[in-house]
Amino acid sequence: MRVKSRKVMQGVVHGDKMERTITVDVERRFRHPKYGKYIKRTKRYAAHDEKNEARTGDTVEIVETRPLSKTKRWRLQRIVTRAPTREASQ
Repeated sequence: MRVKSRKVMQGVVHGDKMERTITVDVERRFRHPKYGKYIKRTKRYAAHDEKNEARTGDTVEIVETRPLSKTKRWRLQRIVTRAPTREASQ
């Protein structure tokens, strides 16, 4: 049996309004093939958050998993950094 490594990505939580689901913006940078300028592209992924612990603005790590719903193929692995809360900033 072959063990397949799972893809891991890091991004910022864009939304946490759904139950046990977060949307994560993952940014990638690459060189333009002709002009050589670095370009930023953002893609949004739906990820499973079992304990509803991630909040909007948190930097998180998501890992590839089996299909959990129509759009969810990722799950929250860990929260890298927390976003500052509104109560703490005032």
